[in-house]
Amino acid sequence: MASLKELRNRIASVKSTQKITKAMQMVAAAKLRKAQEAAEAARPYAERMDAVLANLGSKITDTEGASPILVGTGGDQTHLFVIATADRGLCGGFNGNIAKLARAKARSLMAEGKTVKMLFVGRKGYDVLKMEFAANIIDTISLKDVKQVGFVNAQDIANRVLKMFDDGEFDVATLFYAEFKSVIDQTPTPLQLIPAKLPEAGDDADGDSAAYEYEPEEDEILKDLLPKNIATQIFRGLLENGASEQGARMSAMDNATRNAGDMIDKLSVTYNRTRQAKITTELIEIISGAEAL
Repeated sequence: MASLKELRNRIASVKSTQKITKAMQMVAAAKLRKAQEAAEAARPYAERMDAVLANLGSKITDTEGASPILVGTGGDQTHLFVIATADRGLCGGFNGNIAKLARAKARSLMAEGKTVKMLFVGRKGYDVLKMEFAANIIDTISLKDVKQVGFVNAQDIANRVLKMFDDGEFDVATLFYAEFKSVIDQTPTPLQLIPAKLPEAGDDADGDSAAYEYEPEEDEILKDLLPKNIATQIFRGLLENGASEQGARMSAMDNATRNAGDMIDKLSVTYNRTRQAKITTELIEIISGAEAL
């Protein structure tokens, strides 16, 4: 049985931890609102970009002259995974769930004889998968020092992906991120970037199926829009990840704070019982000594 001093030290330690988790919960809650607003603001733009590209893509009849970003290379032997996670932990299963989805997809493709390459955005995904897929990892991009993720960060990542594609280093590129649903629900999501996975023409959020005439020709517009769409979708994924990370951290720290409170209660009960037992033992010894005299 632990001594009273050990129990007091343990209670003090748990109380200190509880203060830290409570503070982290409040910080995450403060950051969540801004991150959620940014993620929700980016969704309509990304969806409208998809709708425009779908409309343009439906008018392309000669696939031989179409952009490879739209139609692909004609094969799917080599896959590039852009795995976006956080640079920090203590956010529940946020990082692990994204890595788990990427791991399952990688194993499935490799079992079919495909080649998988991994480009990490954020250190935590790399930390989870580096042991199993060390030979498949290309690089890790850290955004730890970026206070507010901007489009320029997504553009840099997109440029690197596009350069690799132009150099013939992969056939299919897929972005892995967590779509923010609520504080307790962040859904790991795979999004195919190359070849562009576009919705059916006219199947957009507003139900707008109007016919458009474009100037210049559709293929010329697509040459400009498709690379920009890669950056747009990556930017959306980063913003969704930002909101998901803060939501997951807020939920995790709330649970940690509650668990610390329960532990303090249990330790306090144990401390009081131990203290009472010692007092009772001392009284019995005193009484027994007095009767012996």
